[in-house]
Amino acid sequence: MSTDSFYAALPTLSHFLDSTNPRNFAAVPDDWYVLITDIAGSTQAIAQGRYKIVNLVGASSIVAVLNAIDRQEVPFIFGGDGASILVPASVLAPARQAMLATRQCARDSFGLELRVGVVPVQVIRAAGYKLQVAKFRVSPHYSQASFTGGGLTYATQLVKAETDPNPYRLDVNLSFSAADFSGLECRWQDIPSRQGNILNLIVSTHGSQGKSGDVIYAEVLEKIQEICGEESSYHPVRNTPLNLSFNPFKLSAEARLRSPSGKLWHRQRYLVKIFLENCLGYILMRLKLRIGGMNWGVYKQDVVAATDFQKFDDLLRMVISSNAAQIAPLTDYLEQRFRSGELVYGTHISDRLLMTCLVFERDGHHTHFVDGADGGYALAAKAFKQRMHHKVVNWRAYLNIAKLKKSSN
Repeated sequence: MSTDSFYAALPTLSHFLDSTNPRNFAAVPDDWYVLITDIAGSTQAIAQGRYKIVNLVGASSIVAVLNAIDRQEVPFIFGGDGASILVPASVLAPARQAMLATRQCARDSFGLELRVGVVPVQVIRAAGYKLQVAKFRVSPHYSQASFTGGGLTYATQLVKAETDPNPYRLDVNLSFSAADFSGLECRWQDIPSRQGNILNLIVSTHGSQGKSGDVIYAEVLEKIQEICGEESSYHPVRNTPLNLSFNPFKLSAEARLRSPSGKLWHRQRYLVKIFLENCLGYILMRLKLRIGGMNWGVYKQDVVAATDFQKFDDLLRMVISSNAAQIAPLTDYLEQRFRSGELVYGTHISDRLLMTCLVFERDGHHTHFVDGADGGYALAAKAFKQRMHHKVVNWRAYLNIAKLKKSSN
C-alpha cells in the first residue's frame, strides 16, 4: 500500500500548544526520506551583513523541492539558514535533483555553500530514534508541520557530520537542470518591532529530569503569555505596518536567485518586473480593489495570518515581538530552568524582522517565513549550542566527582 498520502491524510490541529503534545503525533512511514539543507558558514555570512541572503537561500530548497514534486503536500520546516523536508520514496529522485540544483545556484549566485543531504527514515529508527509528525493549521491555506522524537535532529547531525565520505551528504557534482524557484519572493521591507525588540527563542527539554517535555513546553508558553500577553500581543507581524520594498539593492537577491543564468540583462529584466509588480501591488492594496475574485484590501491580513512565527521540530522555535521590560523576566525564567536542568535555550535580540515568502497563489496557498534581522534563528542556535555544551561539561564534571567520592568510600 502506498504511503504517499500519509501526511495529507493527517488530522489538523487547531491550537499551537497541541503541537508539543506527543499524543498528537504519528510515526513517519519507514519508506520516507528526510531531506536536510544547511548553509555552511552561515554565522560568518551573517557577520558580513548577508543575513537576508542567508534567509532567502535557506528557504529556497523548500520551494525548489515542492515545485519538483508538483507541490504534493509534504511536511517541511524552515530553520533560518536551512530547512528540513520529508518526502515519500516515489518522489525522492526529483526532490534530490532539486536540492542539488539549489546547491549549485547558492554557489553560483551568492558564493554560499549549501550542505544538502538525504537520510532514510529506516536509518533513523535503526539508531533508536523516533520520527513523528503532526500538522497544525496556521491559516485556511497553510498547515505547518511539527516534529518530535529526536529523529529530525539526528538526521541533521548525520548530514552535518564532517566524515569523509559522508554517506548521507550529497557531495556529488552531476549535470542537472536549473531549480524551479517559482513562488519564492522577498519583496517586503524589513519589519520593525512595534514594541522595540524582536526576540528569537529556541528551547529544548531534551535530557531534562523529572517533568515530561510537553509539560515543560506548555509551562514555557504559559510564561510567555503571562509576560508578553496573548498571542496577538507578541505576534511579530500583527498590527505592524507591512510595506513593499522599492529599493533595487534589497530586491536584487530575489532577482539573482530567480534569474541564475549569469546573464546580467536577465536579472535586470527580472528586477524591473518585480519593481513594477510591487508598484501594482501597492496601488491595489492602497485602493482595496477586488479583481478577479482577489480582494486586495485584505491581502496584508492574509499575510499576517499565514506567518510562520512559531514552530516545533524537536525544539520550540519562536519569533516574538517584545520590549526590554518583557525580555528581562523571560530570560531570567529560562535561565533559572536551565540551571535546574529542565531545559536548554538560546536567544537573539534585534529591532526588526525579515520576511521571506512562498507564494503559489495570492488568494490561496501562500506561506511567510519570518526571522529576526542580523542573525535571528542562526545566532539563537549558536547561543543554544553554547549552553548545551556548558550543560554537558557540567554533567561530566558531576559524574567525575561522583566517581571520586564512590572510590574514596
